[in-house]
Amino acid sequence: MLTYPCGVSTPSSSAWRELGGLLRRADFRRLFGVRLAGQFGDGVFQAALAGSVLFNPDRQTEPVAIALGFAILLLPYSLLGPFTGILIDRHPRRNVLLWANITRAAVLVGVSIVLWTGGRTWPFLLLALVAVAVNRFILGGLSAGLPHVARDRELVTANALSPTAGTVVLTIGVGAAVGLRTIVDSGDVGYAVIVLVAAGAYLVSGVLAGRFPVPALGPDHDDPTARLETLRSVVRGMVAGAQHLAERRAAGYALLTVGLGRIAFGVTTMALLLLYRNTLDGSDLFPGGDTGLGQVVLATGFGAFLAAVITPGIVRRISRRTWMTGLLVVSAVAWPVVVAVPETPAVVAVALVAGLASQGVKILVDAGVQSDVDDVYRGRVFALYDMLFNVCVVSGLLIGAFGLPTSGRSWPVFLGVAAGHLLLAAWVARWTTRYGWAVVSVATPSSGKPDSGPRHDLSASH
Repeated sequence: MLTYPCGVSTPSSSAWRELGGLLRRADFRRLFGVRLAGQFGDGVFQAALAGSVLFNPDRQTEPVAIALGFAILLLPYSLLGPFTGILIDRHPRRNVLLWANITRAAVLVGVSIVLWTGGRTWPFLLLALVAVAVNRFILGGLSAGLPHVARDRELVTANALSPTAGTVVLTIGVGAAVGLRTIVDSGDVGYAVIVLVAAGAYLVSGVLAGRFPVPALGPDHDDPTARLETLRSVVRGMVAGAQHLAERRAAGYALLTVGLGRIAFGVTTMALLLLYRNTLDGSDLFPGGDTGLGQVVLATGFGAFLAAVITPGIVRRISRRTWMTGLLVVSAVAWPVVVAVPETPAVVAVALVAGLASQGVKILVDAGVQSDVDDVYRGRVFALYDMLFNVCVVSGLLIGAFGLPTSGRSWPVFLGVAAGHLLLAAWVARWTTRYGWAVVSVATPSSGKPDSGPRHDLSASH
């Protein structure tokens, strides 16, 4: 049976009250703005990247080459990730967010120059790799810094609002890039202009991060294992983070849940790319091609927004276990519809449902991990999170590249995706029950002490 703090009349009113409390604090709004500006830039840049490579007649590639391209963009972060986590736990996260945003804006200026001069694909992808790598510092810093601007009992609501709103704004960025492409040059010069827009958004994100006092986002305490001077110290720091995660078994299983789900994400992403490039013709309302794929991204973002709206209230009525397993079952039912009904309206509808389900699970995982893991280890834990995320996405893309026909339609592959979601749902139901993740606690899980508020409350002075 769930219990509620004094003064809370219903689960829904509690969620809305927490949301209002978060938005009234200047420190939370500022970190929220850092995320929104940056992820708008991410959406614009990712649309330019996809359009200039996947749907450019001069650069179109085969599925395996597409998967390898994603691998080049994502997997090197598996080597960078440990350094990211150590940096986030060793140095002020405000400075990390500030300088990482400035760096990626500068890199995107280089990307724009390469496109403007009609450069080859590989220099373009190499600079894109750098931009993606720098972005991981930012995402890790945002996740590790969030508990400093939200109380422990508010973390589910904060994770419903902040990362999910970021996903929605990312999809808006995709839509903005698609709109810009209709009014600028349709070739590389037009994509160069779009990339500059993304660079401008990154600069805005950096300016907002710079408005925080240096210690505002942590880390609270120095960890002697978290040093950057030698490779040995990096390994020691990451081992310490992994050992801490092993002690917090529920947090480890939660990260693994999201990672395994990303394998299916990789498979379905490859399928959608092939469907919109080779199979779906579309209509005026639901087009094919890169415009239609952008519509799918927008639908996914809207589904993520719905997850943010309904998840905090739902997990107070039922449980984290029931909601997470239910969302995974919904994903299992939804994805085969893409093969059964190969029409653009059906694909957009599936994308919306899948976006809701995927983001709903991630909201609960992020909140639980942030609450379960000690602050001094959060940067390294989220670096491990990103490493797992990237490896699983690329694995799914490779499975899709080798297992899917050029049409993107395959009953064995999509039934495999459905079966994988059902097995994952059964496993989640088991470990959430065993490790006490069935409900959302209003106390600090790592200490058992009552929630005392954000680590730094800057609203009074800013």
